[in-house]
Amino acid sequence: MSRRLPSTAPNLPGFSFIRVLGSGGFADVFLYEQNMPRRLVAVKVLLAEVVDDAARQMFQSEADVMAQLSSHPSILTVYQASVAADGRPYLVMEFCPATLGQRYRNTALPLAEVLSIGVRIASAVETAHRNGVLHRDIKPSNILTTAYGHPVLSDFGIAARLGAISSTDAVGLSVPWSAPEVLVDDAGTVASEVWSLGATVYSLLAGRSPFEQQGGDNAVGRVSARIRAAKPPRTGRDDVPESLERVLARAMSKRPADRQSSALEFVRDLQAVEEELALPQTPLEVVTEDWALAVGVDLDERTRILSAPAGAGVPGASDRRARRTRRSADRTGATTLRSETRSGSTGPHPPSPRAPRRALWAISAVAVLLVGIAIGGAYLVASATSPIPVVTGVRAVTDGVVVTFTWDDPGLQSGDAYLVTVDGAARPVQREARADVVGADGDHVCAEVTVTRDGKTGRPSEERCVDIDAEG
Repeated sequence: MSRRLPSTAPNLPGFSFIRVLGSGGFADVFLYEQNMPRRLVAVKVLLAEVVDDAARQMFQSEADVMAQLSSHPSILTVYQASVAADGRPYLVMEFCPATLGQRYRNTALPLAEVLSIGVRIASAVETAHRNGVLHRDIKPSNILTTAYGHPVLSDFGIAARLGAISSTDAVGLSVPWSAPEVLVDDAGTVASEVWSLGATVYSLLAGRSPFEQQGGDNAVGRVSARIRAAKPPRTGRDDVPESLERVLARAMSKRPADRQSSALEFVRDLQAVEEELALPQTPLEVVTEDWALAVGVDLDERTRILSAPAGAGVPGASDRRARRTRRSADRTGATTLRSETRSGSTGPHPPSPRAPRRALWAISAVAVLLVGIAIGGAYLVASATSPIPVVTGVRAVTDGVVVTFTWDDPGLQSGDAYLVTVDGAARPVQREARADVVGADGDHVCAEVTVTRDGKTGRPSEERCVDIDAEG
């Protein structure tokens, strides 16, 4: 099937068209030069044939969400959104000169770089989940590279909002990184996003998608059947440790319940591999819950996007100024929301009979807010100064060739996890205070346990060793 030709670039005031960057199933991307401030930008324009009232509304909602998320250092920046004179909605975005989809098939990416990319992109996905957004199209070609070499996740959720608008080409390109359940019922969940993250990291390592066979039949139907029926093969790289093979195999488990429970847990598994290999640990970057509350996210229902308040617009000049310095190679921590106040007064107004009640309500609201800030500030200080607990009293029981290590909870907080190291090899992070090790008769097995918190590790426990005597 031949691909269609790109649509005609729209005439956008303040922008000069340069060339076509790419075409998709429901949109085209063009390179423009913005006149003021002068810079190159990528403009994504919906196709005329898919534009209707519902599409416009969903596009505007998605533009607002992307604008909120784009303050994340690993999510593509959106500058503005509007509708062209010919009626086609468009997004003006940061121009990224390269995509990983152009590199991983031709060049063996260094293991350290792949792990770093995986942590950063999974952090972006975790932030999106905390904001109630499912990406649903995580794959190497949607990871762009900025002019400064930083990986950023693009196409955030537009395909999901326009799920009924697709083409055979668009669906086919996404199948290799789609979870088995997505191929069956076209549903998207946190678990399916974890699968796609695992498949993406695997692809960057192996130079091919997990179920693509070199020299074999890789038609969409064949790849889809393999995804639904099989376990992913090993990456085939000698420098990939067994621990990373296990992390990826778990992420791409056929049963969603067997995968990492969140993108955050996937991040910590990758960080554990970095630590095992004595690599610099890529920092975790996730949005704080205070930010999520500030932008109107229902924390009890994080797979739903709340409607934007009436009058909410796209990022303005102040947002653009704030983003000029948003990325640096060593940036750490969570994204924050800068709030502004604007006066809408146009002159004196007669007092309303409800004014005293409103004033009392406002004073009460401010008081509650100040108390909340004080409590939240105290919590943040306590969290920042609270030491990472240390596991003590690791026990070991043998049953044949199986050694079961157990320990007591030293006081884990929400989001903490255990990093278990067996004979010097780190396992994927876990929450259960137990680890089973299968050895052989005569083996001398040793384990130690460390608590991880927000991407940092505490002091390890005393090493506990045991000899396996299967006949004893």
